Amino acid sequence: MRAKIGGAVLAAVMGVYSPAALAGNKAEPSLNEVRALTAKYQDVNVALAEGYIRDPANMCETADMMGRPKALGAMGIHYFRPDMLGISAPPNPRVNGNGTHTDFRKPSILIYEPQADGSLKLVAVENLVFAKAWHEAGNVRPPSFHGVEYDSMKDDPATAIDEAHMFEPHYDRHVWLYRKNPSGVFAQFNPKVSCAAYAAANFAHSDHAAR
Repeated sequence: MRAKIGGAVLAAVMGVYSPAALAGNKAEPSLNEVRALTAKYQDVNVALAEGYIRDPANMCETADMMGRPKALGAMGIHYFRPDMLGISAPPNPRVNGNGTHTDFRKPSILIYEPQADGSLKLVAVENLVFAKAWHEAGNVRPPSFHGVEYDSMKDDPATAIDEAHMFEPHYDRHVWLYRKNPSGVFAQFNPKVSCAAYAAANFAHSDHAAR
């Protein structure tokens, strides 16, 4: 599985890499501006056409998968731009990158909720930077957006659960522009987002294959 993920990511990097994507950011955009610029991604085909790829692990991520209380809810399915994250090689053993992109006018990650009919609904946008690359670029503090520092994610090797979902230590900021979040617009998880349709679809597929 890890080799499959690595190959898919590397192929995507070679296909969409653009140095312009790593250019410096302008002044911080408002949430309304981010919403206006990302509304087109409600059609996942637009995202695919612009170089976003679906998480090769094909996971719909929930809080409990990362060792957090189930009541916190879920993130969803991630589509990302490897070039913006600076990913240029397969996981070794974890996904790593050297990108420092934090401009929400063009987020590096889009998050979708799977629907019962098999479609995807955009619920949030996200930016992520790997901690090592961020600090090597001369930054002392984690990045921030609207005065709120990004969340930090790092796996705890003492636990069976992977708290960083196979990524090297990183900072990320979720912005829930397309699904109201009672935990806050910048929370990592959203109790109003569900992976139930994804789980049901996978169960049905497995059941069909078994027959």
